[in-house]
Amino acid sequence: MALQGPFAVIADQPARDVVEALRAAGAYPIIEARWADAAAVLKARPPQAVILADGCADRARAAVLEKALEVQAEHEAGLFTPVIARARDDAAQRFADALVIGAKTPPERLIGGLNAVLRVRTLHATVLRRLRTLAARSKQLPELSDTDPLDEASVLVAGRGRSYPSLCTAAGGHVGVIGALTVEGAARALKAREIDGMIIGEGFGARVVEALLTVLAEEERFRDLPVAMVGNHATVIETFAAALPNLERVGGGPQRAIDHLLPYLRLHAFARRLKRMLASLDARGAIDPDSGLLANAVFWRNPVLVARG
Repeated sequence: MALQGPFAVIADQPARDVVEALRAAGAYPIIEARWADAAAVLKARPPQAVILADGCADRARAAVLEKALEVQAEHEAGLFTPVIARARDDAAQRFADALVIGAKTPPERLIGGLNAVLRVRTLHATVLRRLRTLAARSKQLPELSDTDPLDEASVLVAGRGRSYPSLCTAAGGHVGVIGALTVEGAARALKAREIDGMIIGEGFGARVVEALLTVLAEEERFRDLPVAMVGNHATVIETFAAALPNLERVGGGPQRAIDHLLPYLRLHAFARRLKRMLASLDARGAIDPDSGLLANAVFWRNPVLVARG
């Protein structure tokens, strides 16, 4: 995907590494702004994505930027604008729904994550454009749900160490949980279930983790899957970073891992919702956008479908 901007890089100090990585990837134009000027910059030139190059530990200035993005969304018919925030392990993340990456994450991984979120923005723009076109033709339209995508999200928790019960409990407070005590069980769950993220806990050796990540990297549908690693397998992570842009090692315990993953889970569930809506529009409403299954009304208006099963 071409990195067609503009892209806003927000930082009080020059973020040369981020800007250079964007330029190397062909991103244009790139707008650099200090936190004090961020809201005005976004209003003057709405970006495709925002990168918080030095994180955001100040809730007050984060709120100003959030408001600016809300205004932008209103002007763009609700179109989603992704926010990626670099943050140190010991820094509190104060920007709601920002996709957090480590402050020392290599620039190429930042670009991979940016491409992943831009795919969701493009998908959202396509759905909104199709809805506007059909509305102009006075067509009856399925409704795009405005509920929190986390309400329908699920996460696969794989592990067998002491942190496994805590991970399941922490995740279960926010989303549906699928547990797997073995890598074979995790592979079966990946094949049979629709999931929005994965947590790989402690208790697996490096080779087992590598085998599991290989399964994810080799299938297109898992390309943008958020994966949080709790165990100490940093070298394994770097091996798969190019194929899995949303793969990240998270320290600080189960709750920290869930807090890191939640914005990614919400985004992934939102993308699945958009894909169901596109399928519904393509099928002229014959597919329910909430479930992805045939709508009840289809059977009533076309009994042949019932006979054919």
